[in-house]
Amino acid sequence: MDGEAGLGARSRSMVRIGLIVAVFVMILDQASKWWMLEMVGMATDPRVIEVNSYFNLVMAWNRGVSFSLFWHEAEYMPYVLSAVALGIVGFLFTWLRRADRPFLAVCIGMVIGGAIGNVIDRLRFGAVTDFLDFHVLGYHWPAFNVADAGISVGVVLIVLDSLFAGRSASGD
Repeated sequence: MDGEAGLGARSRSMVRIGLIVAVFVMILDQASKWWMLEMVGMATDPRVIEVNSYFNLVMAWNRGVSFSLFWHEAEYMPYVLSAVALGIVGFLFTWLRRADRPFLAVCIGMVIGGAIGNVIDRLRFGAVTDFLDFHVLGYHWPAFNVADAGISVGVVLIVLDSLFAGRSASGD
């Protein structure tokens, strides 16, 4: 009985960690988008602001998913993409409840927070606000935002964790 109670407490602890990270990523994402749209004025005066030789602030509306995949003009698309994202968030929350290590909980929380941040944009604006533009030698990475960074970093860390966590636990 004590073992089961300990697992329940550990599960709640992992959920708490993941949700704290998710809320942090979501708030940071929404605050940065607000700052770009309202304080920098990109909503009314879209332009390129050169920060340094490899980084600009720009205004881009992504009506699709990563790199504008599945972009479509249909008015219902933001709702379809939001529903898909929320379905993925539901799956990730189930995974978070089963997480057994804080690192994995943090990674899942990053993805959840990023997904929710982008869903908020889709429901408010019909598109996701992208504004971070990195470039080198004339090549521009597609503009992205804090939510996208949270999703990307979270997914990469989950993959790395799945590749190497078992080895360190088993002593290989």
